[in-house]
Parts: sequence; structure tokens; C-alpha cells
Amino acid sequence: MMNKEAKIFIAEHESMIGIALVKCLKTAGFNNLVTKSSPQLALTNQSEVRKFFLQEELEYVFLSPVKEGGILANINYPAELIYLNLQVQTNIIHFACEAKVKKLLFLGSSCIYPKFCLQPMKEEALLTGLLEPTNEAYAIAKIAGIKMCQAYNKQYNTNFISVVPTNIYGPYDNFDLKTSHVIPGLIRNFHQSKINRKKEAIIWGSGAPRREFLYVDDFADACIFLMNNYDQLEIINIGYGKDISIKELALIIKDVTEFDGELVFDDNKPDGMPYKLLDISKMNKLGWSAKTDLKEGLKKTYIWFKQIEEEKQKNEKRRVNKI
Repeated sequence: MMNKEAKIFIAEHESMIGIALVKCLKTAGFNNLVTKSSPQLALTNQSEVRKFFLQEELEYVFLSPVKEGGILANINYPAELIYLNLQVQTNIIHFACEAKVKKLLFLGSSCIYPKFCLQPMKEEALLTGLLEPTNEAYAIAKIAGIKMCQAYNKQYNTNFISVVPTNIYGPYDNFDLKTSHVIPGLIRNFHQSKINRKKEAIIWGSGAPRREFLYVDDFADACIFLMNNYDQLEIINIGYGKDISIKELALIIKDVTEFDGELVFDDNKPDGMPYKLLDISKMNKLGWSAKTDLKEGLKKTYIWFKQIEEEKQKNEKRRVNKI
């Protein structure tokens, strides 16, 4: 159980997950939080990370992915995804051990499971089949991190746990159409189509694959819960408990964004894994379950997105008026 005065490091604190973790930790009464932006600490630099861990005397570490993305990002940037994640997680896990950190939580990904995995996907399915080719590089980096945590636990008696989240969404997500995951991509797509009064919006893939989605604040709450209540060598899934087809998801987001055009699915584009629903029975038995309904979470996300877009437009107008 983490003491409220414990010194906690949140790696990648400026990411969607990192921001939610900081917020949830502060809400829960944890105020001795350590965050470092890229200019202050290069997590890919081994000597910098070693010096940081030995100086800070950290007690707990939340290790988020340093780079991730949707299907297009996984196709276009596999080298960056595998290199950056391997480099950062290797540095942090090793020096957390060297600095005798009490506990570390490593964030994996549901893409670590086989492409044609039995549904819902149980933790025991890891390494029982071939991966989905489009996100193989990222998945291998995440699997390496999980296995590294387990190896250090076995050899050095550390307490490094690994969690496998379903698809996470919410405020501060990446809404770039070229690198985003499906929810932020659809939100921007429909929002721009509405503003530009387009009669249709083109969606990547057939719409048939089924996915599970978890609101980011719920995920952060689950991570803190596990840091306090889970100490096993085996990985543990974190999810919402229900899946939905991409077509069904698109129709909900169409309603949330109030886009009144037609949805056109481009089935010449890859779908990725056909199904991705996690078995969360282990998590439920521990006493945790998600609180935020999917449509409620999507509404919150879209409200945040619109506020950010409006601020950008105001700032651009001010810039133009100054010229």
C-alpha cells in the first residue's frame, strides 16, 4: 500500500495516461509526485536515467509507453515504436532495480496477444500465437518490457508488475489523423467534416472489427488500485468488460459530434485484429471495475476536444491580427 507521502515518479507525465495518473494521484491525496519533461530528462539516455534514479530516491514508478499510435502509425513508424519504447523502458526498469524502487507498474498493450486469440483474451494467451502484423513492432517492445519485469523479479526480487490495458481514450489523447487511435481519429474526422459541411466521412477499414474501450480516468484509477493491491509475477488485464464493432462506435461518435453526413467505410484499408476483448475476471475478483459508460466518456472527450479547438482558433486569430 502506497503511503500518501511516498515519492512517486510518473514517466511520460505529459501523455494522456500520464496526465490522468497525476490528476488521480493528487485527488487521492498523493502530493510527492516527480515529473520530468523531455528537456529536463532524456529517458532514452542511459546515463541521465541512472543519475536521476540514484539522486531522486524514488519509491514508486508508473511507466507509460513513450510512443504509440493507431494502425497507420504502426505501419509507417514501426522502427520508432520499437526503438523508443525498448530504449526507455529498458533504462527505467533497470535503474529502478538498481535504485531499489519499492514497486514499478509497467503498462503493456492488448496488442501483445495473438491476432486470432480466443475471446475474451486471457492473460495466459500471451505468446501462444502469431501477432497482428500491423502492430508487431510495438507489441514486441511491450512483450519485452513485460518479460524484463518478470526476469528482474525472479533474479533480483523486485516488485515490478505489468498491466495490459484495453484501448484507452479521453482528454489529451492524440487527435492527429495520421497517427491517432480510432476514437480520437473518428472524433476529428467527424468534427472537421461537420465544420466543412461535407456530405460524407470516410472511415478506415470495413467497420467489422470489434474493440473494447476504457475511459482514461478509469484506467488511471485502476493503475493506482493495482499499485496498492497487486503483487503477482503474472500480467493482469484492465478493461471495460464489453466490446463494440467499429461501425457501432462510429455511429455513436457521429451522434456525439452531431455530424449529419453519410459514413463510408473503406474496406481496402486493413482492419487490424478482428477482435480485441480482454478477460478482466482477475481484475474484477480483486474488487475493481470501470465506472464510466462509453457514450458518457465519448461526450466528455468531445467536449474537451472542442474547447481545445476553439482555443487554437482564438490564438490563431490573435496571431493574424498582430501581423
